[in-house]
Amino acid sequence: MRLTARVMASILLIAAQALAARLSQTAERAFETYVASVEARLADHHTGGGTNIATAVRVEPVNGGTREVSGGLLHHWRAAAFVPGATPEELLAILRDYDHLAKYYAPEVASSHSVIDNGDTASTAIRFRKHKVVTVVLDTEFDVQSGLTGTDRGYCYSQSTHIWQIEQAGTAHERRRVEGEDDGFLWRLNSYWSFSRMNGGLLMECEAVSLTRDVPRGLGWLITPIIQNLPRASLEFTMKSTTKALAARAAKEIH
Repeated sequence: MRLTARVMASILLIAAQALAARLSQTAERAFETYVASVEARLADHHTGGGTNIATAVRVEPVNGGTREVSGGLLHHWRAAAFVPGATPEELLAILRDYDHLAKYYAPEVASSHSVIDNGDTASTAIRFRKHKVVTVVLDTEFDVQSGLTGTDRGYCYSQSTHIWQIEQAGTAHERRRVEGEDDGFLWRLNSYWSFSRMNGGLLMECEAVSLTRDVPRGLGWLITPIIQNLPRASLEFTMKSTTKALAARAAKEIH
C-alpha cells in the first residue's frame, strides 16, 4: 500500500512527538567544543589568511557533514558562491538588515527583528518555518558579530542563544515548548560568513554548525529526511537567496 504525503507527514509527526527528545549537557558540551575549533580556524580569514572557495556555487559537508555525539547529532555544512559586481559592504548590509530578513529569505524566515543593534554587535529574533515532510516552526534568538576587516574582507558570525519549537503556530493556541525538551529538530545553530572582494565581484562562504536530536531506533526512515537532510537544504537555500539578493542590487546599480 502506498502512503500519501499527507499520511506520511501525520505518521512522522506522531512518531516524533511520541519520542520527544531532551537536550543533554553532554551533547551541548560537544557542540560548544566543536564550534570553538571552527571559530579558531575561521579567525585566520580575518587576519589576512587565504580562503579556499571555488568560484562556483557549491554546498559540501565538513568532517562528513553529520556526526554522532552523546545524546544528539552534530551537523557541519559549508556553502560558497561568487557574485559578479557585488561588494563586501552590500553583503554586510543584507546580513545586518535584521528587521527585514524575510524580504531575502522567505519562506524559511517568516519574520525577524533586532533586539539590540550596536552595529558590529547585535541580538536578533527570528521565526523560522522549515518544511521537510512536516512543517516545523521555531522561534530563535541569536547573538551576532559582524564587520569589515579593511576594504576587501568581511565577516558575520551568529550564535544561537535560544531556540523554541512552536506548537500550533499561527493559531490562538500557539505556544513555545520548553527549550531542549521538544522534538529535537534543532537545538543549536551557529552560522559563520566570510567574504572578500575578488575579480570584480564578491567571493563568499557560509558555514553552518547545528545540533539536533539523534535518530530513534526503528524510525530512521521517518526521521532521517528531517534530521540529516534539513541542515544541508537550509544552507543551500540561504546561499542561493543571498546570491539572488546581491545580484539584484548589482543589476539595479548598473541601470
